Amino acid sequence: MTPKAKLLIIGGAEDKGDNDLIDIVEQKKEFTRYEILNEILPPSNKKIEIITTGSEIQEEVKKIYQKVFHDMGYNNIGFLPIKKRSEARDSEYLKRAANAGAIFLTGGDQFRLSTILGGTPIVNIIKDRYMKDSDFIIAGTSAGAMVMGTVMITGGGLSEALRYRNLLTSSGLGIVLSCIIDTHFIKRGRFSRLAHAIIMNPEQLGIGLGEDTALVIRNGTDAEVYGSGMVVIIDGRNIDQTNITDVEEGEAVFVENLIVHLLVKGCQFSILDRTLANPAIPVSKYTK
Repeated sequence: MTPKAKLLIIGGAEDKGDNDLIDIVEQKKEFTRYEILNEILPPSNKKIEIITTGSEIQEEVKKIYQKVFHDMGYNNIGFLPIKKRSEARDSEYLKRAANAGAIFLTGGDQFRLSTILGGTPIVNIIKDRYMKDSDFIIAGTSAGAMVMGTVMITGGGLSEALRYRNLLTSSGLGIVLSCIIDTHFIKRGRFSRLAHAIIMNPEQLGIGLGEDTALVIRNGTDAEVYGSGMVVIIDGRNIDQTNITDVEEGEAVFVENLIVHLLVKGCQFSILDRTLANPAIPVSKYTK
């Protein structure tokens, strides 16, 4: 079944630590670049429900988003500050998720997001609407984007060389079934860890999102890049030689025929076919 809703995954400028939250306004990352956030706005001014579960400082995150959307001229927003699994079954929250024009997962800790929300009724509602509701939008930034896949990176893998088993993964929410998503990709030097994840899961497609960069996915496969940064696509289907099954823990890993694509604003990519459109950026994009 082809998903009918629109999915937006953003490279993020948030982190989970108190000191890292974000000089979003000062840095003028994607939260002040309205091109990306405008993609979240639902039709007919329907409400955006913002899930702040990933953060341990939810009130601060709430204030930031209230200001940003207010500055955009959009005030029909609500917050679902789910802090434990029992709250993901709350009847009022479920009703709001079922009626929202858009659901937006903020950043923070992707493991916190997946363990609190995974397998709960509110995620089941989101998944069902993603598949069936063409007027629905689901979005996530930073950890809120990483949690969208079935396989999710939770830590490690940041050494310059790929080191066997120097990577932590777990289950995500399973909204995007064929992709492993990483964020803050360029600034934090995360190429090696996403490549490592794909070598271990070659049937998956790696999506590395730079900051102030987003990928909009329609029909579950038709993706387009927004924002000022880069999206890195890593495809492991054609891998030939690799020593990942032979080396000892902590030893370096090599790989042959790992395919990498670099995408920028306007590039269009098929997740199903794993190919760029031809041309990658339609001629009409250059004439605007």
